[in-house]
Amino acid sequence: MSVAVSRPAVPAHPTSDPVGEWEAWCAERRRSVTSATGNLALVETRWLPAGERPDLAALRAAAPEGVTVTTVERPDLASGEPERGLRFWDANAPALRDFERTDVFPYDPAWVVDAEYTPVPGARKLAFEHIRDNGGTRDLVVPGDISLTVDGRDYVLSAFDDGGVLLLVFGDPTNGDSTYGAGRFLFVTRTGEGTVRLDFNRAFVPPCGFSDQYNCPMPPRQNRLHLPVTAGEKRPVFRGGVPAQH
Repeated sequence: MSVAVSRPAVPAHPTSDPVGEWEAWCAERRRSVTSATGNLALVETRWLPAGERPDLAALRAAAPEGVTVTTVERPDLASGEPERGLRFWDANAPALRDFERTDVFPYDPAWVVDAEYTPVPGARKLAFEHIRDNGGTRDLVVPGDISLTVDGRDYVLSAFDDGGVLLLVFGDPTNGDSTYGAGRFLFVTRTGEGTVRLDFNRAFVPPCGFSDQYNCPMPPRQNRLHLPVTAGEKRPVFRGGVPAQH
């Protein structure tokens, strides 16, 4: 499963200019979400009847100027069989027009956390609830356990495999207050044999925070931290208070 987010490079080792690299990451995030096929541009996800295969060339030829059509696939919630769909991206979407910025916390080196990583043999799957599945769950591959201590409390976090990259979906007490209500995402950097780094300064608003046409996974119980994570992205800001949904 891919959640359609960009993966700006995260250094595996300490650098001489962590703030500068973080600022570059913030700039890349803005470029990503505001691109013609970025999170803000997604205006429709259309799931097709079972077995139907779309004529993508014809759909693209018929699309209005500025609209890009792509395909998407996921397992059916009931049967597990592939479910195919179409995504429509509009370079003139209202959310793109009204987007101002994504608010962020100031960079804080204390939120760069090293952790242990223990691979799990085989394709272990864990159930993740998704925001548009009305309480249903979808099994995602979690290739290993991330063990760390935050503010004196031990955690074993589950990051799923998103196209060969570990993606952590986590929650904390800032959700619904200063940060996006459904939780945030974080790409986990492998730093060595059995070690990873979680730079929460690069925690980001999931795609569903920019468009209601995404079906984002939500933080499972073990990925909910007790301490407010005052690092990373907060929420998108729109002119006139226009929400991301369109």
